[in-house]
Amino acid sequence: MGKLFGTDGVRGEANRYPMNAEIAFAIGQAVVYILRKGHERPRIVIGKDTRISGYMLESSLESGITSMGGNPYLLGVLPTPGIGFTAQSMRADAGIVISASHNPYQDNGIKIFSGSGFKLSDEQEEAIEDLMLGNTLHTLVPPVKDMGQAFRLDDVNGRYIVFLKNTFPRDLSIEGMKIVLDTANGATYKIAPETFWELGADVQVIHNTPNGININENCGSQHTGDLRNKVVETGAAIGLAFDGDGDRLIAVDEKGQEITGDQILLICARMLKEQGKLKNDLLVSTVMSNLGLRVACKKYGFKYHASKVGDRYVLEDMLNLGSVIGGEESGHMIFLDHHTTGDGILTALQLLAAMIRTGKPLSELAKWMEIFPQKLINVEVQSKPDISTVPEIADVIKRIEGELGEEGRVLVRYSGTQNMCRVMVEGPSDSVTAKHCEEIAGLIRNVLS
Repeated sequence: MGKLFGTDGVRGEANRYPMNAEIAFAIGQAVVYILRKGHERPRIVIGKDTRISGYMLESSLESGITSMGGNPYLLGVLPTPGIGFTAQSMRADAGIVISASHNPYQDNGIKIFSGSGFKLSDEQEEAIEDLMLGNTLHTLVPPVKDMGQAFRLDDVNGRYIVFLKNTFPRDLSIEGMKIVLDTANGATYKIAPETFWELGADVQVIHNTPNGININENCGSQHTGDLRNKVVETGAAIGLAFDGDGDRLIAVDEKGQEITGDQILLICARMLKEQGKLKNDLLVSTVMSNLGLRVACKKYGFKYHASKVGDRYVLEDMLNLGSVIGGEESGHMIFLDHHTTGDGILTALQLLAAMIRTGKPLSELAKWMEIFPQKLINVEVQSKPDISTVPEIADVIKRIEGELGEEGRVLVRYSGTQNMCRVMVEGPSDSVTAKHCEEIAGLIRNVLS
């Protein structure tokens, strides 16, 4: 059994190692055993997205938790940030999310929140992994009288909706605003429409009929074509696209143009700055963010910090540096004044608040940040050696960086959850950027695929 936890929990093809019933059962047992040191009977909430494999993994986790003496609380389908919120508000010992986020339905994943609503640290995940790999869990189970019981919570949707609505400023209103939602046939399919409807918006929803295998399929934050068309067709003020587990947001303006995660971050950070709420005058993003973001931050008088890729690293840097807003170009945004993790619906509400406060359409707000030409190519690879140790690739990257100088940059990194190498180039023009990116990607394809 190899290493299980990646940058965002355990993930893989469902019903195959490591995303099978046996591993889910062992994770349930290991989490309880570690938590039991502080509590006689740990309480753990479990939620999932709409994938068909979620039922198997939910049952396996429930069995593992009860077998080790913990009490699981089953939340059913709920966005990832809603599971973190519930764990925190219930003062549970942990929250477990069953989801593979924006991945296709064949994949699934398991990630764990602590009782405080934050994702587990690398050290905590390693402790769970070591316990599982040690093959001793079966010797640690308690006697039958000390086994746990499972409970199903039926009112979590309402609790979470109240929490979300309370993040929208009370002095503002979206009553009558035309909004189109794309819920990706995923975890937000019920909660997102109800939240915006309860705030008075004129809501239309697409891709909100999950059947277990259509999550993220040509819809949601990864595929905004249907949403762009619907916004233009209905004359909506904005389109909001979530991913399968609801922790990221991509927006579409009133003209049907997609707005990037970087632009949303900049808009929200500038609003916080003008309200005197941008703590330490700092926005945190990642090395994948467009060069235009740091240029815009400087223009509007606040600092910018680039963390490693992954929302856990963004959060880590936010906490260390004292920032209240951070996120990723992909649409993960963290508003620490409101929540401990990325939340697509919460982000959408903050973006709407910026539109209402300024009285400007989203297309105008998006112009606050100039996007530098950027090209990203994902290359499937068989192995993941350190790029600096592969001379032919390292030499080409160095040469292209020299040619770009101050007018661009090159970033080559492996995916933490897939056998993929991501090649990103920014440059002075689309043609130059594309040429350099394709050269590097082609070489990696030849050497590592």
